[in-house]
Amino acid sequence: MSSLPEKFHRINSTPAYRLVAEAIERRILSGSIRPGEPIGTEAELVRQFGVNRSTVREGIRLLEHDGLIRRESNRRLSVGLPHYERLATRSTRALILGEVTFRELYEAAMALQLATIEGAAERATAAMIAGMEDNIARTAKVLDDPAAVAELDTEFHSMIGKASGNRVLQLAREPSDLLIYPTTELVLRRVKEGPARLLEAHRRMLEAIGQRDKEAARLWARRHINDWRKGFERAGNDLDQPIDKIYLRSLGKEATPAA
Repeated sequence: MSSLPEKFHRINSTPAYRLVAEAIERRILSGSIRPGEPIGTEAELVRQFGVNRSTVREGIRLLEHDGLIRRESNRRLSVGLPHYERLATRSTRALILGEVTFRELYEAAMALQLATIEGAAERATAAMIAGMEDNIARTAKVLDDPAAVAELDTEFHSMIGKASGNRVLQLAREPSDLLIYPTTELVLRRVKEGPARLLEAHRRMLEAIGQRDKEAARLWARRHINDWRKGFERAGNDLDQPIDKIYLRSLGKEATPAA
């Protein structure tokens, strides 16, 4: 009697230090313990959890890495504010595991871009505008390098997010922005006029932000995101396929002739 091939490995018990970290994280994320409030010392946590000190220490180290816990000078531990980039990376992994499609990413990017650029047109400071001008100048110098242009595109949109003055919108954008980068690079590698069109859109968006013209800012943001979608389709991709699979397949196809 034949058996089906095994697809999974045996499940190991969750290490105690992870259980400690998860228990503390649940209390923080639920709002039971607020940023700045103490959670005690390692010794106190050892007593409360009924585990050894090294277990508590490893659990705390995980939370410190994500910015959820900070260590005071008196050895006491308190709740910190999580680092945006840590949360964004975790959320991006979840999107990839969920096999998010380009269509889903496009719809989310459109909504978030329109909201953030409107805020940027209202609140961007002179220093923020100068930073975006510098980004555009650097982009103009690397139009023949799709990866460099895609990286600067990500930076430009991150600047718009910060200029919006809305930290919730900024945080909401970051997980999807990490997925936008590889799809933008894919488009720029396949669509010849892509880099120049991207640069022109950035210039128009910045001009509108500088003039505090929300309507023009939204118009050019919409055109820019639609260009990205059209370029993705022109490159021969299906909007409803998982993004990571499309990107990896495109790299494989391009790598084959050079082998």
